[in-house]
Amino acid sequence: MSLEFVNDDAQLYRPVFAYDWLKHHNDVNPNNIAIVDLDSGKEFTYQQFNKRSCQLANYLRDELGVKKSDRVAILAKNGNEYLEFYYACNKLGAISVLLNWRLTVSELEYIVEDSAPKAIVYDDIFEQQVVELISLCGVPDFLRISRDLSDNPYEEALAKCPTIFVSDPENRIRLIDVQTIMYTSGTTGKPKGAMITYNMTFYNAVNSGVPTALSTESANLVLLPLFHTGGLNCYANPAVHAGATNVIIRDFEPADCLQRILDPELGITHFLAVPAIYLFMSQAPDFAEASFENVKHAAVGGAPIPLPTLMTWQEQGLPLKQGFGMTETGPSCLSLPKDKTVEKIGSVGLPVMHNEVRIVDDQGNDVLQGEIGELWVKGPNICPGYWNKPDANKSSFTDGWLHTGDASRQDEDGYYYIVDRWKDMYISGGENVYPAEVESVIYELEGVVEAAVIGIADEKWGEVGKIFLVLREGVKIPENDVLGHCAQKLAKFKVPRSVEVIDALPRNATGKVLKRELS
Repeated sequence: MSLEFVNDDAQLYRPVFAYDWLKHHNDVNPNNIAIVDLDSGKEFTYQQFNKRSCQLANYLRDELGVKKSDRVAILAKNGNEYLEFYYACNKLGAISVLLNWRLTVSELEYIVEDSAPKAIVYDDIFEQQVVELISLCGVPDFLRISRDLSDNPYEEALAKCPTIFVSDPENRIRLIDVQTIMYTSGTTGKPKGAMITYNMTFYNAVNSGVPTALSTESANLVLLPLFHTGGLNCYANPAVHAGATNVIIRDFEPADCLQRILDPELGITHFLAVPAIYLFMSQAPDFAEASFENVKHAAVGGAPIPLPTLMTWQEQGLPLKQGFGMTETGPSCLSLPKDKTVEKIGSVGLPVMHNEVRIVDDQGNDVLQGEIGELWVKGPNICPGYWNKPDANKSSFTDGWLHTGDASRQDEDGYYYIVDRWKDMYISGGENVYPAEVESVIYELEGVVEAAVIGIADEKWGEVGKIFLVLREGVKIPENDVLGHCAQKLAKFKVPRSVEVIDALPRNATGKVLKRELS
């Protein structure tokens, strides 16, 4: 195991020690509702949340022998247990490894072998996968979560442990310590374990919590999986830092999620979703009559959002606040000010307070304002490197600057725009083509549910675009109509040459399209 911090610059931005957020709210806001688990119907105050996390921390330490810096994995769907586990590990200084439950056993085997956890906490619906992983990887211990009240080892473990956790004063947790290993989605290959430090989590809570006005009166809807930075850090962790309520959805279903947002009893004020989720919710039957007056902050991230989807929500009275972030940036990095949502629609905004950004060319030189280049980011919110990946560390950082892999530009007012993934760009006839721009035009066609554009080899032009379409049931759009619409809106070199209609786009667990699976 290698703990190489290639981004040494990240170590400059820190106080010395990490602090226990739950203990603070246990003392200051004990009766505030911390968690509402919509699947189980359970609610927990901050006092209860803290006690349960203390019990689990005691169990992991005293019964399973988990120590500071040991890894402990979790394979579970969203629920109160997930946040209890995460904060129990924080109390111990153990490193939580958040496993993507949509992966196959083979894919999980790679991650478990790489991180070498001392134990796995898991939902009983994943028992078969965990049994295989324990056998394949030799994981020493496990703890099962069950929704069956008569047979729930997780609850039994908590019940036999003290509700106060006494940490080792000689082994205090530092803000530079690794808190979580969060494996990237692996859209281009094997996932890499980004080392998330306590420092990153703190600065993200400041970078995202302050401008979104999270407070003890807020209610954040957790609808993305908590194994992903968008679920955990936008805005579950900042909500805990602020003493707000996290309302947790276990499984996303568009119509149900929309109703939860509209439910005045839940009082949802904050949430973040990826573009696909906003698209699916906008197609729900009740969307046309929906009113969002209680929502203070609705954010979109994870991928470029098509302009038609943005306008659909804008016209329904809920401007979607765009921003940019990634696992390695904490994730908050760029954010669009609230008063610019309409004026700068499509922009991901300006750098958050505690980081800086650049747009560079292939040689790492700053491009001129308005030109497209790769976005680089630096600051205390940037990860120090990847677990056991010295080669990736060397190629992903330059003097503390993280290479995001995203093509970006800056307008005349200094606002940033994400054009596309740098690697998704293809070159047709010597001209750069960014698929996200083409996809946004395709979404203007009535009946298009999903669209993706890739570059394919062409003898004459080097590469040309190919469109993959998912259409609403019963809708047919001739290929010539699709290409003709693109020709009206785009320069000739950007117009794709072929169309294929498919049932669904391949996506990973966070909604990102896996373009490598399209051909």
